[in-house]
Amino acid sequence: MPRCGMARPKLDLVLLPAQKQELQRLLKAPASPQKLVRRVRIVLLAAQGIDNTRIAQTLQVSPTTVGLWRQRFVDLGLAGLEEAPRPGRPATLDPAKARRAITEVVRPPKNRARWSTRTMARAVGLSRNAVQRLWRANDLKPHRTRLFKLSKDPQFAAKFWDIVGLYLNPPTKAVVLCCDEKSQCQALERSQPGLPLGQGEIATRTHDYYRHGTITLFAALNYLNGKIIAQRAPRHRHQE
Repeated sequence: MPRCGMARPKLDLVLLPAQKQELQRLLKAPASPQKLVRRVRIVLLAAQGIDNTRIAQTLQVSPTTVGLWRQRFVDLGLAGLEEAPRPGRPATLDPAKARRAITEVVRPPKNRARWSTRTMARAVGLSRNAVQRLWRANDLKPHRTRLFKLSKDPQFAAKFWDIVGLYLNPPTKAVVLCCDEKSQCQALERSQPGLPLGQGEIATRTHDYYRHGTITLFAALNYLNGKIIAQRAPRHRHQE
């Protein structure tokens, strides 16, 4: 008769060459989650014939955890190291509400520049986190804008390709300079000097300032030494 209190005998864990190779790959892969790496270590140590108690001490986990993943691998192989489906009904979203959160994001509410996750959640009847997940999954970013400008020059396309060709195939022994101009720069001066950055102190500046009109900035980049050649002018005319 079997004695009471004796532990159930453990099945030998034998790895096939392909399984061992895949486990070693998962162990070394930088993207492998730590919980998966721990399970792989359990299996590799168990395949060496080490008992569960010693494995638990080595990996600083409970013997129950070692026994669970050891048995899962014996029963299911590599698939047994994945997360088992959790019980309970999966969370679902109302399709109509989810569709509204996606389609109405391009139509901001009256007197508002854009939707936020909170305002959209209140409008469609979802949680803020649900709206955030829907926008992220559909690559919707109403909080971001991108500036653009269309040239009215009818010869813009021809000039554009001339400049591109000049960069790609410059004349022999020629110097190509890239210059730019920025007009209507605000010449501002703070009403008082700010405090510099220090240990435990952030840099400061006053909220008010004096306006000294506008200036025009002309600049060129010297790509050989990375320096900017700049010149300021009070006006923006052909002569400047």
